[in-house]
Amino acid sequence: MRVDPPGIDEADALADAWVSLAADQQAYDSHLLAEPNRGTARETICRSIVTGGMLVARTDDDTVAGFVQFSVESGAYETDVRKGLVENLFVDPDHRDAGVGSTLLDAAESALAADGADVVVLDVMAGNEDARRFYRRHGYDPHRITMLKPVENDIPGEGDG
Repeated sequence: MRVDPPGIDEADALADAWVSLAADQQAYDSHLLAEPNRGTARETICRSIVTGGMLVARTDDDTVAGFVQFSVESGAYETDVRKGLVENLFVDPDHRDAGVGSTLLDAAESALAADGADVVVLDVMAGNEDARRFYRRHGYDPHRITMLKPVENDIPGEGDG
């Protein structure tokens, strides 16, 4: 297996993989819609390819086994660390449990370090214990917790019948 940057001609196939990733995350209560975001995902993938923020893992027969998208955070606020962001990590189901995810994550971390990142951050769905375990094995610890509450009518007396 080798890891290298994808060509722009691979954007459609990578968008297909992104849609698969987003669809899989529905099982963990993700609110991200897969198919309706295909165009936006493709644009983001193209941008990542052009800026060097995307790598793919290829098998010996040149099959794409997975991809990782990453960037160095550029925010409006000054911070005491420069953050590298792993935005998406996807391994094709046929290639899981073969070290593809670890290889891609290591490559993204190395690229981010070379670009001046002091730390690497990523998001993982709270209910995706397999992904959380994977990242813990790679030295990631919870840093921020996102909390979610459905909007309901909490005003006493209104909507109580």
